[in-house]
Amino acid sequence: MKKIKVAIVGTGFIGPAHLEALRRLPNIEVTGLCEVNIDLAREKAAMLGIPNAYTFDEMLQQKDIDAVHICTPNFLHHSQSKAALLAGKHVICEKPLATKIEEAEELVSLAKEKGLVNAVHFNLRYYPMVRQMKNMRENGELGDVYSIMGSYLQDWLFLQTDYNWRLEPDKSGDSRAIADIGSHLLDLTEYVTGLKITEVMADFSTVHKTRLKPLKAIETYSGKMLQAEDYQEVPINTEDHATVMLRFDNGNKGSVTVSQVNAGRKNRLNIEIAGSKANFEWCSERPNEMWIGKRETANHHLMKDPSLFSSEAAALISFPGGHNEGFPDTSKQMFKEVYAAIKEGKQPEKPTFPTFEDGLRELIICERIIESHRKQAWVKI
Repeated sequence: MKKIKVAIVGTGFIGPAHLEALRRLPNIEVTGLCEVNIDLAREKAAMLGIPNAYTFDEMLQQKDIDAVHICTPNFLHHSQSKAALLAGKHVICEKPLATKIEEAEELVSLAKEKGLVNAVHFNLRYYPMVRQMKNMRENGELGDVYSIMGSYLQDWLFLQTDYNWRLEPDKSGDSRAIADIGSHLLDLTEYVTGLKITEVMADFSTVHKTRLKPLKAIETYSGKMLQAEDYQEVPINTEDHATVMLRFDNGNKGSVTVSQVNAGRKNRLNIEIAGSKANFEWCSERPNEMWIGKRETANHHLMKDPSLFSSEAAALISFPGGHNEGFPDTSKQMFKEVYAAIKEGKQPEKPTFPTFEDGLRELIICERIIESHRKQAWVKI
């Protein structure tokens, strides 16, 4: 079969994660890599075993490249996705889709006009247990949704010396914790429950009003420490922690807490959904199990096992029960669906994967949350 040829733009933490997932799928070949300059692109291409290094503009001119993965800092997502669509390439973009609502709206419109496959990397939908929760809710096993409690906690910005481009609003946008990890939690909340958030009430806090920015380059999550003279003190204007109350279109309520300064929480998304028949709880640090709460019978503990799952959830499982699957598998399973559409050459009428429209939805929610914090008031979506 003809291989689908792919280019990856950006090689921070997430670019190599996309690469690893793509290499686990048949009939896909990552042939090109782009970085901020050609020298770095060549260095990274050699390191990652990718045959061709390009500048971004050079990559767009390669007629054999079918799809582009945008894995760059947030402020580049709009311009690079737009350029790739105009060049006739299918686009898989990291979240957020853009840093402004009007930019995301332009991308949604352009992708529809071109008929090209478009996806946003909300990969956490692709834990098999998340799909199973969604299917169980659709089958009536949860009942009416009473309330939702969610949290996404990390500690990678716990210290004043922890630093990353996401701390700079000109690169990441006006929100950090909500836009970076809160968007995953909010997307998951609407995806699993089938409800829409209608109003938000938010309160942010910035724990470190200043941070020590390294004068030398260090990689995200590397844990490397520099000497005192290697830092410059800079002001911080985005949130380390956020709490958001939610109202849903069924009239009921929820809340989410997002933090990047919780010691010991490496990457912990937790969601608990209270329904009229049961209570579902799932945690990303224990992704292969789910707690099901009952009032009148014993509680249940469901472990990942394709023989016990719905057919839709079982399709996201590659190994038998008892063989754990985790974060790297979510991208593989998402890209499997995306590239089935790319093989057909067009966006499906009803995509199963998160699209630019989903990216726009999360950007709108995020902007309303920022507005709510600034006004200290409820804001409608």
